[in-house]
Amino acid sequence: METAGADGLKDRIGSNWDHAVLVCRKCSKKLDGGFGPEGDERLAKALRRHLSLKKGRKAAVGIVEVNCLGVCPKGAVTVVDGAQSRDWLLVRAGADLNELAEALNLVPVGEG
Repeated sequence: METAGADGLKDRIGSNWDHAVLVCRKCSKKLDGGFGPEGDERLAKALRRHLSLKKGRKAAVGIVEVNCLGVCPKGAVTVVDGAQSRDWLLVRAGADLNELAEALNLVPVGEG
C-alpha cells in the first residue's frame, strides 16, 4: 500500500518479500561468476534462478546485491540474511545452492 506524506513523497511501498538477503556486489565481481549450473553466474542471480524467484519487490524473496560489506574474503561472497543479520555467511565459489537456501531458510517457489 502506498501512502503520501505532507510533501507528496511516498512514505511506504509494499513488497511481497518474506525474506531479504543481501549479497556483496564487490565480492561477486571479484569471483567473476562461480555459481550456477555452468559456474558462470554471480551468486545473487544463480540463487534467484535456483529458487525460481523473480527480481524486484514483487518477488517472494528479495535477493539484493549491495555495495561492499567490508569483509572481502578470498574466493567467497559475503551474504547477509536480513532475518538473522548478526551472523554473516561466506559463500565459496561452487557452493551447493540447496545448502545455502536451507541456511537462509529459503524454499523454492511453489514448495513452501
